[in-house]
Amino acid sequence: MMGKVSRPMLVAYSFLSTFLVIIFTLFTYFFGSNTKNWWAKLFEIRIFHVPILFHIFVLSLGLSFITFLLITVIQKAQYGKIEEKLRLLANNDYESKKLEQPVPYPSNDLYIQEVDKDILKIKDKMMEMSKELQLLNSRPQIMDGETKEEILQLERHRLARELHDSVSQQLFAAMMLMSALNEQAQKLDALEAYRKQLAMVADIINASQSEMRALLLHLRPISLEGKSLKQGIEQLLVELKSKIQIKLKWDVEDVTLNSSMEDHLFRVVQELLSNTLRHAKADELEVYLHQVDQSVLLRAVDDGVGFDMNQSKTGSYGLTNIRERVTGMGGTVKIISFVGKGTSVEIKIPLFKEVEKND
Repeated sequence: MMGKVSRPMLVAYSFLSTFLVIIFTLFTYFFGSNTKNWWAKLFEIRIFHVPILFHIFVLSLGLSFITFLLITVIQKAQYGKIEEKLRLLANNDYESKKLEQPVPYPSNDLYIQEVDKDILKIKDKMMEMSKELQLLNSRPQIMDGETKEEILQLERHRLARELHDSVSQQLFAAMMLMSALNEQAQKLDALEAYRKQLAMVADIINASQSEMRALLLHLRPISLEGKSLKQGIEQLLVELKSKIQIKLKWDVEDVTLNSSMEDHLFRVVQELLSNTLRHAKADELEVYLHQVDQSVLLRAVDDGVGFDMNQSKTGSYGLTNIRERVTGMGGTVKIISFVGKGTSVEIKIPLFKEVEKND
């Protein structure tokens, strides 16, 4: 962060001011000594065989850089604290004591003083907005006598049932037929190219089955049903481990929230798992859930194919759903991904005592 004057302009102003002061001083000296053509003396007088004008130029440039460094150090001490406070606000660290610490500023620098006060006002407003969002999401939205979540859940169960009874069963039958054809090809000593094609089709059907399992997990997810958030997530992971060939590792803390936030957070975990299974092609997935100070931290890390974060990713509907749910809880989502090196999704949700009591 910089002040009102940019750094290149600061160097230019310092250089020009220093250069003019030295030139004016020499002019005064030559004028007092009745020297004619004083400006020509700037080229005639030499130090180490170099005209004195060049030395004046270098001296002015050096002094301007020294001035620049001094001002930068002073600004860093002042604006560095402001930058740190802004980063804390961006990460929803409302409870950090650093936000309450005053920024050191000169007694006559009202600009920094006002910025420091505005940051505290922004913090209070962001906390109020996050509380209101969490309170609104904790209230059921009624549509034609049913809540929005109930309508979505019934529709998802219907789609999942139809897919399981049709596409999933057909994929299973196709896999059985392909296994039989592979066995027959082995017995008849079929051509190598023919066996490779059969194996390729079998791999495609197997991948489609895994995709279907992940889709069914997304459409017909298990619910908490009175269990704690920790128990629900662990049950989901254990069930997933028995169905999908993927190495799972988790560290889930027993975090107690109001029922609405627990349900939203549980759905976010389901969405993360579904996204990983359907798109990441990962061999290993790690899930962490902890309460850090006055925030809940959820992190999912996989070693899948990843994606380029600088390009708009097609099929990112799942990530959009996650962002919407987390935003509704007043939280933030941080996604880090590299092509061929996996993806890390970190979710941070602030906790407020008023909302925790409201159930």
